[in-house]
Amino acid sequence: MITLSGVHKTFGTNAVLRGVDLSVAKGESMVVIGGSGTGKSVLIKSVLGLVKPDAGTITVDGTDVNKGDRDAFLARFGMLFQGAALFDSLPVWQNVAFRLLRGSLKKPKDQARAIAIEKLRRVGLGSDVADRLPAELSGGMQKRVGLARAIAAEPEIIFFDEPTTGLDPIMAGVINDLIREIVTEMGATAVTITHDMTSVRAIADKVAMLHAGKIRWTGPVGDMDASGDPYVDQFIHGRATGPIAAVR
Repeated sequence: MITLSGVHKTFGTNAVLRGVDLSVAKGESMVVIGGSGTGKSVLIKSVLGLVKPDAGTITVDGTDVNKGDRDAFLARFGMLFQGAALFDSLPVWQNVAFRLLRGSLKKPKDQARAIAIEKLRRVGLGSDVADRLPAELSGGMQKRVGLARAIAAEPEIIFFDEPTTGLDPIMAGVINDLIREIVTEMGATAVTITHDMTSVRAIADKVAMLHAGKIRWTGPVGDMDASGDPYVDQFIHGRATGPIAAVR
């Protein structure tokens, strides 16, 4: 479904992506791990066409991401942003139905609201939440609203950007379980970027490690602990010593 071949991206003198090769199969849940500043977010932005690579190719379902109808292309994606990124001036249901109230996916207001309430129910929130403002919700509830928004338009591909950041361990577990259930139910292709190893083990079918601008290792999540790669080993066990230098 998603293929990156020899992707490079430099900002000024900072070479962020240095020849990334990665394939994500249709219906697969791929988790990209790596330390802060290794280019995980740039990788996702490149797939979405928000950042144009300096070299290399990125295709989604065989089509170059920088060609064709942008609206139709983006309509295939859902996104759960780090920190939920809700619109604080809009009630919850309008946040969830944001794409359904405008653009090529526009639906009548009452229909969009009904879909939003159904998606809220799917993530464990009642209809009483629909007319509240995001500021009235806890962090865990806001993250669930963000997840409901990500799936509202029934996307083929969903990106999850650090889905458990800022959540306590119990709520993080709830979000991980929801993501896994929903992705499986929808048959969606999922790409998650995270450094939370609990999330990796809960969400992933396959894992790819991004370090120094390249994919160091990729394989099934069950093979991760025996990868034989010293970078992967140090990262997944959180060791201070190893080939990855700590930034001080």
